[in-house]
Amino acid sequence: MLYRVIDKGELPALVNAFMERYEVVAPVKRGSKYVFASVADAADIQLDYPTTAASPKKYFMPARETLFEFDAVANEVTDFAEEVRPRVLFGVHACDINGILNLNRVFEDPRYPDPYYAAHKNATLIVGVSCMPSEFCFCNLMDSEEARPGYDLFLTDIGDKYLVSIGSVVAANILEGACDVRDATDEDRIAFRATTRARQDAFNDSIPDVQEIPMLMDAFHEDGFWDELGGRCLSCNACANVCPTCYCFDIRDTLDPGAATGRRERVWDACTSPQFAMVAGGHNFRPTPAERVRHRMYHKLNGFLSKHDRSLCVGCGRCAIACKVDISPIEVLKFFDRKGA
Repeated sequence: MLYRVIDKGELPALVNAFMERYEVVAPVKRGSKYVFASVADAADIQLDYPTTAASPKKYFMPARETLFEFDAVANEVTDFAEEVRPRVLFGVHACDINGILNLNRVFEDPRYPDPYYAAHKNATLIVGVSCMPSEFCFCNLMDSEEARPGYDLFLTDIGDKYLVSIGSVVAANILEGACDVRDATDEDRIAFRATTRARQDAFNDSIPDVQEIPMLMDAFHEDGFWDELGGRCLSCNACANVCPTCYCFDIRDTLDPGAATGRRERVWDACTSPQFAMVAGGHNFRPTPAERVRHRMYHKLNGFLSKHDRSLCVGCGRCAIACKVDISPIEVLKFFDRKGA
């Protein structure tokens, strides 16, 4: 990995250089919250944001995406190829980069590669940025506080400069052309270590670091805790909508007026939906909110881990913020901590 240094004042030049060839999507302020949105002016970008309301997942896996179009009268099916714009996701936190890496593990499975996901991913550059954790962040407990692979550039704030980690030749060339790029000095490396230590010290230590989570998920599978947690669930799917790693979807046929033509679409779905586990004949494998909440947490903290050797949850804390009844992996970690006390 190559490391370089640029002055903070050069950041607009870097953004403008990307804008010459790409759509730039970055965190901007909307009321009291921050969201990822397309920007036309580098001045609109807010890099010191705590976290965005929703993740950048939608730029790789849109909430609604047409797969193909059909004509029932002519009995024809036409492949649908959406124009995918070259894009830069600018200012992505490490947890969200790790979330995208988790999505890659699913949609780039060599047995079933997803061409729609690949089209978005291959057209996108990622510029990460360091951050300070909020009270709901626990990425340090999910091994997602650092982005190792998965980015083209990563900017770490070291005072009046950024230490830039370079992950791709394309981004490196744009950086070199836009900024006065310098080698990191010993002073820069000292500032980087100080920033890293400050970030580690800023995590909320009331969120427990629980070991052997998979074992505990199995040991307390039938505990009344899940009934209590599920009893609160509103089945609103807010958690899945803001999550950077929820990847479940439904396939629906949408008809045009007259019902002669239409399109097959992929739309986001969530295992907390009452109908998610319903099959032909009307049987529902998870009919109660408790079963659905437990399944969601099991997959986030154990099921994905057993297959991919890392937790699906990246500890961004968005679900804890979005849930109106305080259901999140944080509550599960606290439950396990109480059981082990």
